[in-house]
Amino acid sequence: MIRGIGDPLVAVYARAYLCRVGMEVAPHLKESLNKNFFDFLLTFKQMHGDTVQNQLVVQCVEIPLYLTLYSPAIDWILQCIAYHAPEILLTEMMERCKKLGNNALLLNSVMSAFRAEFIAARSVDFIGMIKECDESGFPKHLLFRSLGLNLAMADPPESDRLQILNEAWKVITKLKNPQDYINCAEVWVEYTCRHFTKREVNTILADVIKHMTPDRAFEDAYPQLHSIIQKIITYFHDFSVLFSAEKFLPFLDMFQKESVRVEVCKCIMEAFIKHQQDATKDPVILNALLHVCKTMHDSVNALTLEDEKRMLASLINGFIKMVSFGRDFEQQLSFYVEARSMFCNLEPVLVQLVHSVNQLAMETRKVMKGNHSRKTAAFVRACVAFCFITIPSLTSIFARLNLYLNSGQVALANQCLSQADAFFKAAVSLVPEVPKMINIDGKMRPSEPFLLEFFCNFFSTLLIVPDHPEQGVLFLVRGLLNVIQDYTWEDNSDDKVRIYTNVLHLLSAMTQETYIYHIDKVDSNDTLYGGDSKFLTEINKLCEAVIAQILDHLKTLGQEETLKRQSQLALYFFNSILAHGDLRNNRLNQLSVNLWNLAQKHGFADTKTMVKTLEYIKRQSKQPEMSHFTELALRLPLQSRT
Repeated sequence: MIRGIGDPLVAVYARAYLCRVGMEVAPHLKESLNKNFFDFLLTFKQMHGDTVQNQLVVQCVEIPLYLTLYSPAIDWILQCIAYHAPEILLTEMMERCKKLGNNALLLNSVMSAFRAEFIAARSVDFIGMIKECDESGFPKHLLFRSLGLNLAMADPPESDRLQILNEAWKVITKLKNPQDYINCAEVWVEYTCRHFTKREVNTILADVIKHMTPDRAFEDAYPQLHSIIQKIITYFHDFSVLFSAEKFLPFLDMFQKESVRVEVCKCIMEAFIKHQQDATKDPVILNALLHVCKTMHDSVNALTLEDEKRMLASLINGFIKMVSFGRDFEQQLSFYVEARSMFCNLEPVLVQLVHSVNQLAMETRKVMKGNHSRKTAAFVRACVAFCFITIPSLTSIFARLNLYLNSGQVALANQCLSQADAFFKAAVSLVPEVPKMINIDGKMRPSEPFLLEFFCNFFSTLLIVPDHPEQGVLFLVRGLLNVIQDYTWEDNSDDKVRIYTNVLHLLSAMTQETYIYHIDKVDSNDTLYGGDSKFLTEINKLCEAVIAQILDHLKTLGQEETLKRQSQLALYFFNSILAHGDLRNNRLNQLSVNLWNLAQKHGFADTKTMVKTLEYIKRQSKQPEMSHFTELALRLPLQSRT
């Protein structure tokens, strides 16, 4: 019945439908599919007959456009035939194409339908057939594009590869229409990258620039140009080779639209971070990637989303971490200074730079084994100055606090005592500015838990910080206590007491004859004061003031709705005294008994915890130096819940 349809376009789609139904009903029966296709070939000349030509004139449709309407139907029929078909069937199809005078439309569908491995093995034959096709009907550049798509998926014989590229490119480079040209070139770039070197890729990039620059034709071809970049960085993982290609950076300059240029830069940076195995100091790579990163950074404005900023900062940080000048530390610091000036609008990058410079200072210390020469001491001070200048430019208050603390620790480790004091003072003076709520990943969270964590870290550092000769005893601890007292804490929070308890742990550690840890070549207060009685008296006064603050807070929790918090805090404070206090002191001993009783006064105490605590005290009392715990245990009653 289909043979009786007069319009060849309608007939071919009817055949396509018949093939579709045939594949659903009986996919193993290929005879009907082949018969369908060969019938179509018999009626092929109808397309160029007078009836069709007259109809096209009436409808103002040109023959090349008309022929492309056949492609989907022919492609479908041939895909049905080629499904699990042997290679010999392709040979038969090629012979039939030759008999029809190498019809371009048919040839294109054959290349689209059969497996890429079959097409690639006969690439030279297909190029010969394409060259003999009639140009007027179906454009040759579409045929070369179809062949290129196959060669991107399968490799031709090695001996034919250069000949194939030369023959294809002779045709592609003569295309006058920029859109036709770039559609073809985009496909063949992948073939070139797969099988050839930087020289051939550079030649193709030069040809693309030559074709796409006149009349700013590149503006209409950004997707194809972007695809070319992606294909190149997929196959070239050695970035020193890639950036030394003469035409690569001029090719990037064709991306004039900012949004597209930034996307291309992101692709390049993602590939670099993924594939660059070793740190680099190659000036070709550094100059090119600094340009790429600067392009990404400069795209940030007031409307840029936070997620986008995070992604750009992450890519730039990935690059910064991969730069290493080895033992040339001064060159490394110069690079960080340059990076700071280039990427000042992205806060995570500035944070990374501070960490990197701190790491550089510690590497210098490691190389010198802690014994700085005049030159390395000056260099470390330069690193410290970099951090001190950079940190205030950050907006995140906790980033500033933690970096002041980290940088102070690094300065202390490198015997830069006055610089370390400056960092710690800056951190102390910044605490009053901490807001009640902070933004964490787009959600508002209370800041007190983060402040508590910061203080704990700070206290552990303050133990080994020596007192300034002109500032008085424990001036940093006193300053910090004033700040803690003046800070406005949440009414329903007990973090202030927890911080004060940690201060007591610090002061307890400071009374020891020898501190539990030190920094090499830095004399801490245990060495400076040598257990002097005046120093210990000052510590005791501070302890009394802090304990008074804790007890005042416990009194404020005497209301019925806060009795549970009072019980928990009393036990927490009791355990701190047990671990860090000298319970041979009668006043402290009595205080601990009072706290124990307060913890279980209103029936909110955790009985299991109380029992375990009492068992621990009894076990400890058996040690010779802890005999005073025996009396303490007798004074600690356990109350039942009833």
